[in-house]
Order: sequence, then structure tokens, then C-alpha cells
Amino acid sequence: MSHLSNIGTVKDILSRHGFTFSKKLGQNFLINPSVCPRMAEMGGAAPGVGVLEVGPGIGVLTYELAQRADKVVAIELDDRLLPVLAETLGEFDNVKVIHGDVLKVDLPRIIEEEFAGLEVVVCANLPYYITSPIVMGILEAKLPVRAITVMVQKEAAARICADPGSREAGALSAAVSYYAQPQVLFGVSRGSFMPAPDVDSAVIRLNIRPQPAVSPRDEALFFRVIKAGFSQRRKTLLNSLSSGLALSKPVLTAAMEGAGIKASARAEELTLADFCRLSDQIFALKISENNGK
Repeated sequence: MSHLSNIGTVKDILSRHGFTFSKKLGQNFLINPSVCPRMAEMGGAAPGVGVLEVGPGIGVLTYELAQRADKVVAIELDDRLLPVLAETLGEFDNVKVIHGDVLKVDLPRIIEEEFAGLEVVVCANLPYYITSPIVMGILEAKLPVRAITVMVQKEAAARICADPGSREAGALSAAVSYYAQPQVLFGVSRGSFMPAPDVDSAVIRLNIRPQPAVSPRDEALFFRVIKAGFSQRRKTLLNSLSSGLALSKPVLTAAMEGAGIKASARAEELTLADFCRLSDQIFALKISENNGK
């Protein structure tokens, strides 16, 4: 059913299945015929590759992925779309649709059982309201995947792909850069969807690093420092950390000095290496403090 991007066809299919769009689920289906083939190609769908797709909708992107990859496993939350997908993807024997919430299903088990012997990539057109939890959930799970290619709100793409140490950087971009090398692939106008959202979108690709970008002594503390540092962007890093980590300013000043970071610095000025040195200094001071008790 290669004409899934035809708005008349889409309306007919949805009407026959009694489907209505859910604002709560952020449903906007792609109808631009040029977007999904490009996304599938740039997302790495190819022979020898298995694709984990999140939120297939009516299967427009799934169709393109299935034509290129050895296997596609699509996870769909909305059970009303299951009969729709059975119709639109009926011609493929290399597609499996799983009904479930990607934040709750056992992704390591799915990948192990469904993609044995294949390189794995993730591809998704994500609802705007849940972009960060899904992206970070997949990254933090440290799944054996080569890349994550997702379509997100244009502003979210800029935040996710911001270079550490730049004005646009934030806790999300720092966390993403720890696990992956992000890049914006191309923009997608709001008119490419049905119904049309109020904002434009962009497709980004996160190339998973073989090893994290830095090696903090305490990974959990490293992320706590990043989160606290960006929690109050109008304040200096010292003030934000003092509030967010419940540590005294003298202790934090000593940690910043030990990491070679000026007292007046703000979080967006720091690179991942800076955050790593800072969290290691805080870790060492806390260990020293505990040993002295």
C-alpha cells in the first residue's frame, strides 16, 4: 500500500476503521510522500539491519522501513491502530507490531529475541509531549543499537543537538551527547502532517558512541551535577549547584577550583569534560568528608 501518503487514502482507511485522532496521544500522521523514504534511508534501514520503530501510526514510515530492512518491529500504544496496521502492512512478512508502551516494554528482550544476528537501529516519529522521556529512556537503557533517528519538534531538535558549551546547551543536550553524537538531518514543515500541528518538525539522528564521551567516577553523580547546574539558568553554576545538590558554597567553590572552572561560570559554558572533572571533584570531596567523620 505505497500510497499511504495520499490524504484521500488515509482518510478512507481511518474512516472505515472508525478511527479519530487523539490529542492526548499527540497523533499527527505524515502525509508528505518525500519524508519517510528519506528518513528510512538516512536512518540506516538496509539489508542486514533490524529496525525498532516507535509509534508507527498508520504505517507510512513502517512501509518504507520494511522495504529496506531485513526486519521491522513496531511498538504501538494505541490499540485502535492495530487493525489499521494489519491492513496497511499486510503485504509484508518482515514486520511485527507489538501493542505496548515503549517506556514500559522490555526493550532488551525484544531486541534479543527479534533481531538476532542483525545490526539494530531505532526509528520513530515521536509525539512532541513525550520526546525527551523516550529518547533518554532508550539511551539510558544502553541498548545494542547503532543509531536512533527520530522526528521531533523543531525546537526540541535544536535543544537535543546543541553543542555542549554553547548558549543553547541544556541538561538534555548534555545527557544526549554523553551517549551519542547528535545531528540534525533535515526539516519537516507542519503541512506534512494530518492533522497539521502548530509547529514545524525536524529529523535528527543520534549516532551511539561505542563508549560514553567521558568517564566520570560516579555516573549518577555526574548526571545529578548536570541536572542541578541547568536547573536555574539565570543563576551562576555555583548558586544552582548549591541549591540543587544541597552542598555548601565553600565546598562547591573548592570543587570548581579543583576542576579549573571559574566561580562566575554558568552551566551552558561547560563542556562534558568540564562537568566530568567537576563531578569527580565533588565525589572526591564527599569521600574525603565521609572519611573524616
